[in-house]
Amino acid sequence: MELLAFNPGALRLFAGLADWPPPLRNFARYAFLHPLARDVLDDWDEQARACVGRLRALAGTEPDAPDLADLVGELLAKSPDFADLRNRFDVKPHAPDPRTFHHPEVGDLHLGYESMPLEQSHKQRLVVFFAEPGTSHHDKLILLDAERGELGLDVEEGRLSRRRAAD
Repeated sequence: MELLAFNPGALRLFAGLADWPPPLRNFARYAFLHPLARDVLDDWDEQARACVGRLRALAGTEPDAPDLADLVGELLAKSPDFADLRNRFDVKPHAPDPRTFHHPEVGDLHLGYESMPLEQSHKQRLVVFFAEPGTSHHDKLILLDAERGELGLDVEEGRLSRRRAAD
């Protein structure tokens, strides 16, 4: 669940994640420990349950992995919610249903989601969030991916427009 690489929009989609140093960027850590996660993730309860199930499944395949043990230990110590969910012994995978994000900069985004294993690495996955081109959700993804101040969303017109960055 380590976040190894991402485009600027993906990093900004998870509001506040960019403030953490790269070694701490982990989806489970974000879900349980970041103060914005519950507001950003519309289905936080489902996401949190899925995180615990995924960590439990990973522990079943690599019970001696020190980074996994360290992460679980950190979450047990810092998140009562994680500890409660972990005691349920749920390993049900999370379905790739559409996701809703409540982003503090661009508002609500309803995005499709795909998670694909990488052929040459059984431990890594490519995760893609997407929106139908021409929709406001697609425009908001473009805003997240743009340099700050480069694009603006004309709320009344419902379209993107170029603007100059503030001096």
